Amino acid sequence: MSDRVYREVGKAYSDASQVASGLKARFDAADFDPAGISSLAGLSQLPVMKKEELLMLQRANPPFGGFLATDPRKLSRIYVSPGPIFEPSLAGGGGHGLDLLFRSADISPDDIMLNTWAYHLVPAGLLFDEAAQAVGATVIPGGIGNRELQAQIIVETGVTAICASTAFFLALADTVIENYGREAWKVKTAFLGGEMGDWMAKRRQIETDYGVSTWAAYATADLGLVGYEDGREGYLVPADRIVQICDPVTGDALAKGEIGEIVVTTLDAGWPMIRFGTGDSALSLEADEDGRVTRISAIQGRVGAAIKVREIFIYPRAIEDVVIAVSGASAAQAVVTRENDRDCLRLSLVLEAGTDREVASQIAAEAFQKTARIRADSIEFVDSLPDGAEFLVNNKDS
Repeated sequence: MSDRVYREVGKAYSDASQVASGLKARFDAADFDPAGISSLAGLSQLPVMKKEELLMLQRANPPFGGFLATDPRKLSRIYVSPGPIFEPSLAGGGGHGLDLLFRSADISPDDIMLNTWAYHLVPAGLLFDEAAQAVGATVIPGGIGNRELQAQIIVETGVTAICASTAFFLALADTVIENYGREAWKVKTAFLGGEMGDWMAKRRQIETDYGVSTWAAYATADLGLVGYEDGREGYLVPADRIVQICDPVTGDALAKGEIGEIVVTTLDAGWPMIRFGTGDSALSLEADEDGRVTRISAIQGRVGAAIKVREIFIYPRAIEDVVIAVSGASAAQAVVTRENDRDCLRLSLVLEAGTDREVASQIAAEAFQKTARIRADSIEFVDSLPDGAEFLVNNKDS
């Protein structure tokens, strides 16, 4: 990326800070002058902002924490991710860049795509929908659940491509084959949500077992597309993203091959996410001479406080809300495990003597689902939690 582009980006961010109070406060706190940016090294003088920090800023100054730098009337949508975190969607097609993924996979007007990602609140469903339509495909907005009905839809409409979590794709494929026979399965392309562990080996097995090609992208609600598969290893970073792999503590850029946090700067000053730490870890596979990462590896895990459960990030605030909501609760913890290819979440509650467990269980379940927007699989009562116990425990890989 040329010095000229960095200067243009710096000028745009400087202008944005004049109307976005949260952005200006961030620059002032770091004694950072965006107008002076002329290189990646200059941009890197700004400390990384963590996703959890954005959440706290939005709670203090709703809905956007003072980071929206455009006329609110120009917003096409407001998405709401668990936390809640509010993400403005500026007008524009292509599913915020996800059409690049579909073009790589040769999706065309000949394709009928079943999109099983959620269409409510979170952006996944609508972004995939927009991207598919941008390349001319016909979209069936399936959303999540209704496995038997969606299997019937796959057969009777001739679906050729599916967007889904890996687990739900497998459930759909098996339902089609069990109910209608192997010859009824006509799907050729699957766009899958990532999983921890040896996910690539699992994808190769899926390709063999179900006769599909599998594809994936790395995107977040805050940023849109960050990288997409193009037939080579890892994810190709689009030209309108400045990506770095950084030490999650110091924010310093790491050398190629070192695992660190994915830090992204967007070139859209309307929603200026600058040196934004996603909380996900990866390593750089390719980079420009100035250090801008142009290809990242598959996601290696999380470095932030959140844990990904069934494609939804759960933040410690969801557990805090349970303790606040349940009268008589003194502590709570969520433990995430992986059972039969499915993420399972167990809530552990510590209650004061005499607290009605049945009532507490009901209120805890409702409070957790309200904030996290997924259900807890089970609720247990324990006498105590270890000193300094974390709100969220990830035992998926244990």
